[in-house]
Amino acid sequence: MTSTPSPSRPLAHSLREQIREHIVDGIVSGRWKPGERIVERRIAVELEVSQTPVREALRELETLRLIESATNKGVRVRQLSAADLEEIYPVRAGLEQIAAELAAPRLAGDASALEPHVAALYEADRAGDGEAQVRHTVAFHRELVRAAGNSVLLHTWESLGIGVWTALSIRWLGTVQQSYAEEHEAVMEAFRRRDPRIADLVKAHVLGCAPAPRESGPAA
Repeated sequence: MTSTPSPSRPLAHSLREQIREHIVDGIVSGRWKPGERIVERRIAVELEVSQTPVREALRELETLRLIESATNKGVRVRQLSAADLEEIYPVRAGLEQIAAELAAPRLAGDASALEPHVAALYEADRAGDGEAQVRHTVAFHRELVRAAGNSVLLHTWESLGIGVWTALSIRWLGTVQQSYAEEHEAVMEAFRRRDPRIADLVKAHVLGCAPAPRESGPAA
């Protein structure tokens, strides 16, 4: 996740993207709790921007089902259930299974795009840095999907908001792996040795990150 923008630091590249990350960080950190209202005008004042990019960012988050809007009630953080957080994994696993099959020839020859994230995950594991674990886990998988060379697949994967859902899953459901680095290094090495089962291995890896099934109810 990116650090929270502040009025003293200019917002970089896309205002919409930066504002979206600001709101997501607030949801993940608990600043805005499930059911709580997010006031568009207050965010605009806080970040010293117009309300238009704030409105655009909120629309994107509504598409991701993180927030909901209702007439005369404004925008609120959705009362997410464990099932909401769990159901992203089989969809993501299917996409990454396809990506792994397409990316296998390319990553077998050069997996250097994955290496920095594995190294960073070893550091994050040692430090117990949850934010870095999420950031580099998502970055690793983004590079895997990008290596497939299919823009439609990449766009579909990114539209799922993998980083957001991963962070929320870890925070609210405690889906912390024993070693992020070792698991991702194993995937990288499977690409390098041209493992014929790589697509299934990636699918199993993603499903293995999913939280254990539990009764539905509001996320705590």
